[in-house]
Amino acid sequence: MPNRVRLCTGCGCRLSRYNQDDLCATCLRDSTSLRIPEDVWTDPSIQLAITQWDFGQVSRLIRKRARLRQEDMATLTGLSQGFLSMLESGTRRLTSINKVTRFLEGVGAPMKLRPATSQETTPSPSSMLLPATSAVAAEPGSPADLQSLAAQAAAQSLQFADLVTQSSVTDSDMEDLTRELGRIATDYVHAPLLPLFHDLLSARDRVFGFLDGHQAPSQTRELFLLAGTSCLLLAHASQNLGDERSAMAQIRTAWTCAEKADHDALRAWTRGTAALITEWSPHKQTAFLYTRQAMEYAPPGESRIRIAAIEARAAARIGDRESALAALNELQQAREQQTVPGGLSQFGGLLTFPEAKQEYYIGGTYALLGEHKQAEQHATTAIALYENGPKKDRSYGDEALARMDIATARLAAGEVEAAGEQLQQILQLPPKLRIRQIGSAMQRVGDLLQQPRFAGSPIARELADATLDYQAIDTKPKVSLQ
Repeated sequence: MPNRVRLCTGCGCRLSRYNQDDLCATCLRDSTSLRIPEDVWTDPSIQLAITQWDFGQVSRLIRKRARLRQEDMATLTGLSQGFLSMLESGTRRLTSINKVTRFLEGVGAPMKLRPATSQETTPSPSSMLLPATSAVAAEPGSPADLQSLAAQAAAQSLQFADLVTQSSVTDSDMEDLTRELGRIATDYVHAPLLPLFHDLLSARDRVFGFLDGHQAPSQTRELFLLAGTSCLLLAHASQNLGDERSAMAQIRTAWTCAEKADHDALRAWTRGTAALITEWSPHKQTAFLYTRQAMEYAPPGESRIRIAAIEARAAARIGDRESALAALNELQQAREQQTVPGGLSQFGGLLTFPEAKQEYYIGGTYALLGEHKQAEQHATTAIALYENGPKKDRSYGDEALARMDIATARLAAGEVEAAGEQLQQILQLPPKLRIRQIGSAMQRVGDLLQQPRFAGSPIARELADATLDYQAIDTKPKVSLQ
């Protein structure tokens, strides 16, 4: 909501936002006993300080000559006493022409000492620069004139520095956002999706709001990293909800943010996630293009392991055994590399690729290739790592899909009862944790159970019926019939 414009009840001029009174500084000065003697403005030290835009020194010298307190100066100028204290100590500066003009008007400085300005709004960086004329008359080419020009040039540079370092975001804001995205990424692997989705939207909107403001270039890059990370998490969430189109829209925004932040780890993870989304979609071939692009940016270690794992499974899904095994070999090579700091692992959770997840992907690749013995071996390892690891790192989605691979391997061996033991644990998963990938995998297992070779098995029929009734997470709006 825009700030309400307040006008002086004396002369009707616009009041400074720092002025809590009903009168402007001029009217307030005229209505009080505060007076600054005229001879103050003949003081060469005050004139030089004004020329050099050292208004902390100006304030100190005026108070000394006029025997005023900082509270008196605050009344005259409309600035707060706290701001004046920082101004005089050198920790704050007046750099805007309009603010300088209001300051000098408040203390009653002669017109010849005030910078000329016709703007009431905040000037642009180019228009903020002072005209190269001295407030103190000097002969052109004289030492005094050169000194004045040097002082004016210094003031202009300070104005620009002050403008580009202004920020709408604090270090505390950045820390809070980083911590919140880390919490969401960590909770994502083990908590229900829908509540986290709302938290994620809130964090993303907060980052977008800061980017709409003004901040230092280094903060802008960091904000784009946070914005890209939030969109990346939203892409994962959209995919888990079965909405490929929305997931890819989030990916495009995440990529734009990665480019703005010039962050290779975010670029690599974004392209890798695009491959992951298309791997589960009808456009499976596109996944290879994304993984190759991701490898161009991926730092050594965990990021490369993830991309190779996605590529291996994507190749296996279309029956390309040679490419799948080559990608698994690339994965093993990446495992031997040390992970480079500065990636997305600082957020934790979903934005990491721990050993348990690696084993699940390897098992999934072998399952798709029909090499069920190796698939079961790696899937069993993944489940054991999840069960024995920290609870916060236990991914219900990966664990359920790993059990699907074991169930598939048991069915390939004709062991329906052993397959049923794995399926029962997945069937008991609460509906709010049933991401769409689990629903798709359950449907494939249901198709296997209805093969002719299981026609005489009551257990197979019972399990097949259970898979038909299995419902993944429901994101469709409920229609109320009244």
